[in-house]
Amino acid sequence: MKKIIWYSFLFVLIISGLSCGSKQGNDSKSLSGKVVGVIDGDTYDLLMDGNETIRIRMEGIDAPEKGMPFYKKAKKHLSDLCFGKIVRLDVKEKDRYGRKVAFSYLDDGTELSHEMIKVGLAWHYKKYNNDPDLASLEMQARDSRRGIWVDESPMPPWENRKYHRNGISTKDSFDINLGQD
Repeated sequence: MKKIIWYSFLFVLIISGLSCGSKQGNDSKSLSGKVVGVIDGDTYDLLMDGNETIRIRMEGIDAPEKGMPFYKKAKKHLSDLCFGKIVRLDVKEKDRYGRKVAFSYLDDGTELSHEMIKVGLAWHYKKYNNDPDLASLEMQARDSRRGIWVDESPMPPWENRKYHRNGISTKDSFDINLGQD
């Protein structure tokens, strides 16, 4: 009888620990709202209930920075996909800038990070994400030479930012006409 009580107690403890853990930790929760602004190819603003606007950094990708080839195309493509639409978020964490990092889903189930990689307008940000689907989609885009992959060796945005942090201009590093039409 004591064993049954002990195991029951242990079971309840484990279950309550799991349910508490899922609400804490890395801020993983589901939210939804209307996209009211697209900042670039991997960041947008979401209007929540109560007129609160939050900034979303898309999970698993890094899109071209302003001044880089395909910046305008990536921003426009993301805008065409989601501006004015309701998206559901699967929030993974909050970054150091206070943005929620999340996978973003349209009503039809389309996930925006995967879509941006698929069309060749973003890199899989492997430093922060190990999603095998994103890795596979990037390889397919590379092999098909879609978007940023028309260049055999495009400069990733994290390298561009690193140069800028070190005071080095990259404006002469890119073919000015690449990805602008």
